Amino acid sequence: MTVAAALVRISEQLAAAGCEAPRVDAEILVSHLLGTTRSGLRVDPDRMLSGEVVAELERLVARRERREPLAYVLGEWGFRRLALKVDSRVLVPRPETEVVVERCLALISGLDEPRVLDVGTGSGAIALALADEHSGVRVTGIDASIDALDVARLNALDTRLAVDFVRWDLFDGLPAGPWDLVVSNPPYVRPDEIDLLEPEVRDWEPRAALVGEGATEAVAKGALGVLRAGGALLLEVADSDARRVSGLFRELGYADVAVTKDLSGRDRVVHGVTT
Repeated sequence: MTVAAALVRISEQLAAAGCEAPRVDAEILVSHLLGTTRSGLRVDPDRMLSGEVVAELERLVARRERREPLAYVLGEWGFRRLALKVDSRVLVPRPETEVVVERCLALISGLDEPRVLDVGTGSGAIALALADEHSGVRVTGIDASIDALDVARLNALDTRLAVDFVRWDLFDGLPAGPWDLVVSNPPYVRPDEIDLLEPEVRDWEPRAALVGEGATEAVAKGALGVLRAGGALLLEVADSDARRVSGLFRELGYADVAVTKDLSGRDRVVHGVTT
């Protein structure tokens, strides 16, 4: 089977399974196994695939047909400048969260050795990206899930980035600071919304990291007691919730509350500063 034929067949299979971008998924799967890029496939579409590659492709495609997230099928996913290992123990890092990192970097840009707390670190994506892009930052990532912390620590080893990962339940309060920045992508899907999500999210990603009531409020309140004066809190929020969360920040006494849009133009990030 040639590369071109494989792409056609896999695209048809994934389209039939209801995948949103079957051709893109097909190209990513084939290029992953061949150790090339998607554009590299176009250079030699008549390249013959070995029997071993075809067999492995069939196995991976079968997983994707069941609507398992492509990141889990591949076992890794790109985030900012990093390639992170991901599986069903953690959420898939999303482009929206890259905007969170961008805003964090802007808030700590004038500090030589800022102390940052990442609440609900999951795969460690935010914490590791900050460590990668700010040479002096000291980051601690906390999560209630032992499984998620195992993934985060593995990513720290793979990327050779110095981040402390600690088991901690955000509902028990936050670790003592003083922190220059507290950042979080807390669970914000409502229980009545979960069945409306695409199968990749609804059926595969860890429910505890997705669905949670009160997590945003717990982080916003807890951060007040651990941030230094003039420190910042930054949260990723549901695209329909920025106004409410901004109001919460102001009620709690945060100043300079602002909202940042994600790459799709939706209100996604809320931050404020302690006084």
